[in-house]
Amino acid sequence: MTTINDLLRDKPRDIWSVSPDDSVYDALQLMADKNIGAVLVMDDKHLVGLLSERDYARKLILANKASRDTAVRDVMTTRVAYVAPSKEVEECLALMTDKRFRHLPVMDEGRVVGLVSIGDLVKAIIEKKQFMIEQLESYISGQ
Repeated sequence: MTTINDLLRDKPRDIWSVSPDDSVYDALQLMADKNIGAVLVMDDKHLVGLLSERDYARKLILANKASRDTAVRDVMTTRVAYVAPSKEVEECLALMTDKRFRHLPVMDEGRVVGLVSIGDLVKAIIEKKQFMIEQLESYISGQ
């Protein structure tokens, strides 16, 4: 089975984060610059939340707040689920689907070691299935 650790080995190791005191505008600028849909919110080296495009749309835009005048802490998700690197990809996908979120921090011994998206998980599962199909076709054809 493919684990989150296997998936992280193939991803860039950059972990993008903002402070809870940063403006939402600055967080959105980072997300745009890095082409990511969510950013970790860290206080020193501790994970305190996650800010996603969904948080921005629902908690800022629909509340008619200004992103330059609003702190990340005011709109971030504070109850953040996370997983260990040893978790299987399929388990994480089931968790994300059930709880309806798209980004999942990866923690190892109390520190953030990565962030995976639902897209990362789906891609890994599709690649694994494609490999299995190719192996079966090769076996059937006698190659």
